[in-house]
Amino acid sequence: MKAIKITYYATTGLMSFAMLFSTYAYLTKPELKQAFQHLGFPDYFRVELAIAKFIAAIALWLPVRLLKETAYIGLAISFVSAIISHICCNDSTFHTIAPLVVLVILMVSYVTYTKTSNA
Repeated sequence: MKAIKITYYATTGLMSFAMLFSTYAYLTKPELKQAFQHLGFPDYFRVELAIAKFIAAIALWLPVRLLKETAYIGLAISFVSAIISHICCNDSTFHTIAPLVVLVILMVSYVTYTKTSNA
């Protein structure tokens, strides 16, 4: 049980850090604005996604099950959508694999969360 808790805290910490960094990068880096244009998304979507990721990074730590699970679902949809977008735009393998790796970390966080909350 201790290993599961450690894995939960480590993966959830990584996920929160990644989402907070994404929020910062989406709002401050001009190259990410260009990347969203390359993918065919309007600029307001970049800002909207940054706000959603910021909220999710916080919600992952709240003791409210509905908010936490909503954050997991929203982030999963975001990463699957990113994978599909990069594939459709024929982007490099890195741009397609990166959200897949983060999705796997999210899944490990969720699985360990369910194991620790049911114990």
